[in-house]
Amino acid sequence: MDVIRTAIGLMSGTSMDGIDVALIRTDGRGFIERGPFMGVPYDADFRGQLKRALELARPLSARNERPAELREIELELTLRHVIAVTAFLERFGLLADGVDVLGFHGQTVLHRPDEGLTIQIGDGPELARRTGIPVVYDMRANDMVHGGQGAPLVPAYHAALAGKFQQQGQAVCFVNIGGISNLTSIGTDGRISAFDSGPGNTLIDQWVEMQTGRTYDPGGEIGGRGKVVASLAERYLESPFFRGNVRRSLDRGDFATLRPEEASLEDGARTLAHVAAASIIKSASFLAETPAIYIVCGGGRLNATLMAEFSVMAERFGSKVLSAEEAGFDGDAMEAEAWAYLAVRSLDGLPLTFPGTTGVGVPVSGGVLARP
Repeated sequence: MDVIRTAIGLMSGTSMDGIDVALIRTDGRGFIERGPFMGVPYDADFRGQLKRALELARPLSARNERPAELREIELELTLRHVIAVTAFLERFGLLADGVDVLGFHGQTVLHRPDEGLTIQIGDGPELARRTGIPVVYDMRANDMVHGGQGAPLVPAYHAALAGKFQQQGQAVCFVNIGGISNLTSIGTDGRISAFDSGPGNTLIDQWVEMQTGRTYDPGGEIGGRGKVVASLAERYLESPFFRGNVRRSLDRGDFATLRPEEASLEDGARTLAHVAAASIIKSASFLAETPAIYIVCGGGRLNATLMAEFSVMAERFGSKVLSAEEAGFDGDAMEAEAWAYLAVRSLDGLPLTFPGTTGVGVPVSGGVLARP
């Protein structure tokens, strides 16, 4: 009989806005019991430190390299995760010894799949020591050692959640709109395909912050007041990324944001929301089956302008767009839940990635276990 474990997933994504903490009970296979979720936002000063970490990581050529300043930021990031785990346990009346494993994503500061290099800062052994809970971390690296892109990793979890839709004979596509968007298609035959689909919130967030100092467009209301500048949208959508049938994973620096003089605040936000939606549709054209349903998770589902654009585009292909909540899930918690699920799979040596997800040659497990 498969062992059911209690796992907490910790996700700090490309948007660099905070730590998502989620608990599930799972056997790492088909049994999933979703528990509580909590978000812990970063303050502006620490977000600035993480942006600095991106600069520090740019010249690195090995995933374990840590210049002194980057190491300081890594330690601060780890301590913030310790605080987040402690607060989560206290809020929900849980004990550390009742948790079997933490799935620790860390913060991606460099991702160059063509060079087989990915760097996530975050000290797994230190997190384990300070929380008293075993930690699985560095889950992308083994995939890249075996020729994969190192992303996306969430598809294994999406596939486990897709059961009820497959029973209805529908091809379903999970779309995570974070800083970068990625999609996971589970076909009517159960086949999993997954890849990054293009820019998600990153370009919108960068644009709004550059123009207003705010870190994002709440609800998409700024973009909702603007119009799409077709020439700017086409410049993004004509990127070589959307041509050819070879999907690759993206770094947040792969698409440059608009220049201040190119659009008004509102038109820029609307155009970049349009680009985020159109990117999904263009990338989905490489799937073997057109999805009957798109299930949208990640922060982008809260941008009403982006979601309206996406829904209209999808309807042209006979597809329906649902938010994670409309489909019965928690769109805020899903990535953190996935990291908990992957940690349990790692403990059991089960594959985290597959040829149809990252391009790895054979299904491979991954992750490094650190014990307290």
